[in-house]
Amino acid sequence: MQIHFFKYQGTGNDFIMIDDRAQDFPRHNEALVAKMCQRRFGIGADGLILLRPHSETDFEMVYFNADGKEGSMCGNGGRCTVQFAHDLGIFQTHTKFMAVDGLHEAYLENGLVALKMGDVHGIEQHGKDAFADTGSPHYLKFVENLEQHPVFEEGKKIRHSFREGGTNVNFLKMQGDTLQVRTFERGVEDETWSCGTGVTAAALFTANINGPHAVPIQTKGGALQVRFERKADGQFEQIYLIGPAKRVFEGKWG
Repeated sequence: MQIHFFKYQGTGNDFIMIDDRAQDFPRHNEALVAKMCQRRFGIGADGLILLRPHSETDFEMVYFNADGKEGSMCGNGGRCTVQFAHDLGIFQTHTKFMAVDGLHEAYLENGLVALKMGDVHGIEQHGKDAFADTGSPHYLKFVENLEQHPVFEEGKKIRHSFREGGTNVNFLKMQGDTLQVRTFERGVEDETWSCGTGVTAAALFTANINGPHAVPIQTKGGALQVRFERKADGQFEQIYLIGPAKRVFEGKWG
């Protein structure tokens, strides 16, 4: 079986994209997905995404982690899926699609993809650290020397010990007016160059500390923006993750 695939990246967070509107991809074959995502013997990616038909929206996004298992919401993956759908001619400027955490809206503007995330009902404080669910779970921790911080070692420890099912782990630092973020992602089980849901969680956590205003965000893979409204009860609404999403190449597997 030959599989036509595309490779997309959003600030260095890379994904295998498959147009599965015919619904013939073997989505329950975890070994196949993991093999395709493997960087030395496969195509190489942080995850694999199927674009599938949906009866009430423009399309459905089905996301798999690099380990082959279906994952929770992926923000950069969502932005890449939106760009992929646009490149396929599914929509022009605005779209609605279904993901594992529910309905999302998105639009394209000035070469960037703006993805509306789900509402966040609050930030859990854990001493100086925090936890937030932005479609995926994220532990958040400010550190002094982010560039030299042992993201893999500490991230792996927190990822497995914080709560049942595990969590993604974000390490943060304010550098002037810019929020810098590094992320250990579960499912990838390593640091990724960027994480959309993690950046979103980091922006909301920072808003609780520095005031309810958006700040520029820098990841290893590039710059992102998070726009939001913070309510008096601590809930965050109208959350948009904004940044680039680019096609890298296409090919055939098998």
